[in-house]
Amino acid sequence: MTVLSAVGLLVLSNLFMTIAWYGHLRFMNRPLWLVILASWGIAFFEYCLQVPANRIGYSALTAYQLKTLQEVITLTVFILFAHVYMGEGLKPKHVAGFILLGLAAWTVFQDRYGLDW
Repeated sequence: MTVLSAVGLLVLSNLFMTIAWYGHLRFMNRPLWLVILASWGIAFFEYCLQVPANRIGYSALTAYQLKTLQEVITLTVFILFAHVYMGEGLKPKHVAGFILLGLAAWTVFQDRYGLDW
């Protein structure tokens, strides 16, 4: 349940962070200072979810595993965001890169199952 709670909070925090980092790209006509302020405001909520997620998750996972989990979730959220919000398609080269990142994540988690190298 601890890991599941951490994952849920990480997914929510990544929704906020992805919007903060990339949402303004659809508003290129807005002044940069304005989108920076808006991004900071959105990122505040990301931190309100991210920090508890890491505290909760650290009781069951290592810091390396938490970071890896965070990156996999970030990538998953971003793929959906880029497709739905930005209207960008997923190309085969992106899929290939993401598969390699998935393999990297799998490798990091191997010690959890008694295969510590």
